[in-house]
Amino acid sequence: MAEQTPREPDGQRPRIEFAPSAGHGSGGGEIHLSDYLKVVYKRRWTALAVFLIVVMGAAVYTFTRTPMYVAKAEVLINAENPDVVSFKGVTDDQNKGSLDYYQTQYQILRSRALARRTIDALHLWNSPLFVPPPGHHAFSLGAAMGWMAHAASGLLSQGGPAEPPAADETAEQSRVINAFLQGLTISPVQNSRLVDIEYEATQAGPATDVANTLAQQYIAQNQALRTAASDQAESFLTQQLDAQRKQVEASEAALQQYREQHNALSLEDRQNIVVQKLSDLNTAVTQAKTNRLQKEALYDQLTSLEKQHQPLDTFPAILNDPYIQQEKANLAALQQQKAQMAAKLGPRHPDMIKISTAIRIEQAKLQGEIQKVVAAVKNDYLAAKAQEDSLNQALDQQKQDAMSLNSKAIGYGVLQRDAQTNRQIFESLLQRAKETGISGQVIASNVRIVDPAERPLAPAYPKKTTNMLLAMLGGLTLSLGVVFFFEYMDNRIKTPDELKAQLGLPYLGMVPALFGEQGQSLLISNGGPANFSEAFRGIRTSVLFSSAEEGGKSVAITSTGPGEGKTVVASNLAVALAQAGQRVLLIDADMRKPRVASVFGIKQEPGLSNVLVGNAQASEAVQKSAVAGLWILPCGHHPPNPSELLGARRFKDFLATLTSHFDWIILDTPPVMAVTDAAIVSHVTHGVIYVVGAEMTSRHAALRALEQLDGAKAQFVGAVLNRVDLQHNGYYYSQYYRREYAEYYAGTSTD
Repeated sequence: MAEQTPREPDGQRPRIEFAPSAGHGSGGGEIHLSDYLKVVYKRRWTALAVFLIVVMGAAVYTFTRTPMYVAKAEVLINAENPDVVSFKGVTDDQNKGSLDYYQTQYQILRSRALARRTIDALHLWNSPLFVPPPGHHAFSLGAAMGWMAHAASGLLSQGGPAEPPAADETAEQSRVINAFLQGLTISPVQNSRLVDIEYEATQAGPATDVANTLAQQYIAQNQALRTAASDQAESFLTQQLDAQRKQVEASEAALQQYREQHNALSLEDRQNIVVQKLSDLNTAVTQAKTNRLQKEALYDQLTSLEKQHQPLDTFPAILNDPYIQQEKANLAALQQQKAQMAAKLGPRHPDMIKISTAIRIEQAKLQGEIQKVVAAVKNDYLAAKAQEDSLNQALDQQKQDAMSLNSKAIGYGVLQRDAQTNRQIFESLLQRAKETGISGQVIASNVRIVDPAERPLAPAYPKKTTNMLLAMLGGLTLSLGVVFFFEYMDNRIKTPDELKAQLGLPYLGMVPALFGEQGQSLLISNGGPANFSEAFRGIRTSVLFSSAEEGGKSVAITSTGPGEGKTVVASNLAVALAQAGQRVLLIDADMRKPRVASVFGIKQEPGLSNVLVGNAQASEAVQKSAVAGLWILPCGHHPPNPSELLGARRFKDFLATLTSHFDWIILDTPPVMAVTDAAIVSHVTHGVIYVVGAEMTSRHAALRALEQLDGAKAQFVGAVLNRVDLQHNGYYYSQYYRREYAEYYAGTSTD
């Protein structure tokens, strides 16, 4: 037997050294397109059912729904009125270009009032489009789905909630208007002033008439509102003119009487002279103050430079003086000339002395000019200040003169202003009344029809071809989504790669499931299917190469739960080992639900339980099978305490004795999650072969079972994927098995 690997410190599962055979699948993490195709093929019936449901539902909707015709009229809503006259109209709105204005117009197009005008114009109150015939209660799936689609489109279309019914509407009128508005759609054209008026109906003619008439009624209603506003404004202005005319006459009469009593003509002339002089002085003071502030700013700047001992060259008056700038240029030229001469001549050279003298003279002239500018700035400031003080004194004196006249002119001014105000109001009202009268006669609408609705030649929907193509595309997408969702939610172990990756066990082989008449041959010695027999030969090869040591080896066969085929695997593995020339003993250690005896057609008693309790000898209980080299020890009598029997030292000693007589001892044990028997047996055997039913066992349950075996310090030989449905899911397992392999197996001689 192979040397057992000790348990790793990090808790990794110890296992018997196993040399994997080639060709078992990559087991890598890379996913290829073929993997997705295998998933689809495996769940093809689910995908087909979802696809057919979607397509058939779309077909029922498409071919049972009443065809609907859509007519579209396009209108232009300008933000401003055409400039027929130059003056402003009564209904002009300063916010016409705003979003609120256009939203208001869209709501008017959907209003019940406009719908009522359109219905009146077309005489549709009794139309079968809106009033079904008596006793009509027909229902169709297409109509229901169409109603839901229309309701959804209405929620997504432009505009807010529906306008409530008017107080004067009857119940019948309200129902007809509601039905009318259900077919109406107002769609503003993005980034333009165009609006599409769409109407859908079961007939092409009425749909066209409604769209065109609604646009015409909207224009007529707009003009009527503007005309009514002009008439109302004109009537109001006429009343105000009569009242204002009387006020003008009364105020002018009072002003004339005051003139006669107080000699207002001479007072008015004198007041005008005083006011004019006061105004002139005020203007002069303002100018003098402005001039003084300018001069003072220059003077303060100059004083600040002098206090800080900074050069005055940066002062604007000096900087902008052309004579000073010319002197500075001359000085710079002399200094440059001196620098050039200094490179050749000494400081006492006559030319050097001459040029130095010229520089000093030029500097003196420059400083003199700068001082002149400084003095001029100071004098300008003092002169401006003196002029401002003089004008302020004259202004104060003039104010006193004006105040003496104010007491006499107050009454006159009040009457004069009252008369002027009344006259201005009267003239304004008179001009506005004339403009309103003219604008009321010239009604130029800011709305016009760009494209009238044309009679549709074919229904707008249902679009049969488009609907069916979308249904097939949607059905395909949904079916694939359902397939991969189910595959994602399915945590059962299905492939050898999953077995290795999720359980961490060496892969020994894959056993196909048996169906129909094939299921009657559970043993490969009884002429089972070729691929079934070859699968166990492959497992046998993996088990034989799992250890290079001599001597008997005991292997427990178990699974997570019942029904995964552990007994079939144990029986056929024993047969395969015997056919390879090994001395094999198959022990049925499942004392709760034994099946080995029935599989081989032998007596169940005496057996293992009888030997362990001392009721029989091993030579009496072990039975020779029909397969050369294979002996069978059935379970025997059903004991009340299987776990205690298997956990007793007698069983361990008995198993050790058997290893000296047989090359391989195969023990069929109960499922791990059902009882503890398998964990007890695995503790005393050399290895464990774990059987996993394909698409039967979840990885979580399998991991819990392996944890129990780990706790019993079991040594793992590997795992077998059993009951693989190659008949129905051959393509899904094509990476591991192909149908042509069976033909090759059938033409090959057996062991």
